[in-house]
Amino acid sequence: MAVSLDDVRKVAHLAKLELSEEEEARIAEDLGQMLDYVAALNELDTDNVLPTAHVLPISNVFREDTVMPSLPQAEALANAPSSGHGHFRVPKVIE
Repeated sequence: MAVSLDDVRKVAHLAKLELSEEEEARIAEDLGQMLDYVAALNELDTDNVLPTAHVLPISNVFREDTVMPSLPQAEALANAPSSGHGHFRVPKVIE
């Protein structure tokens, strides 16, 4: 399946990426090959294959939560550049 340079440019713009013409051409070719591979996978007969979420039969392997000693709040905030109301203050990162 062919991916046009316009498609690559649109996605690059949305991702705020600046690509050279060579990069655009290479990415268009690579994406086309990936889509061809997915199209080939779609042609496989999977009627007799059971759906699975994992390849291996695995269940949750989480450890139990246990309360452990930690730094006192005052000590944790002692070297913070800015704190208030018992919390770290950080610069706003989302507009």
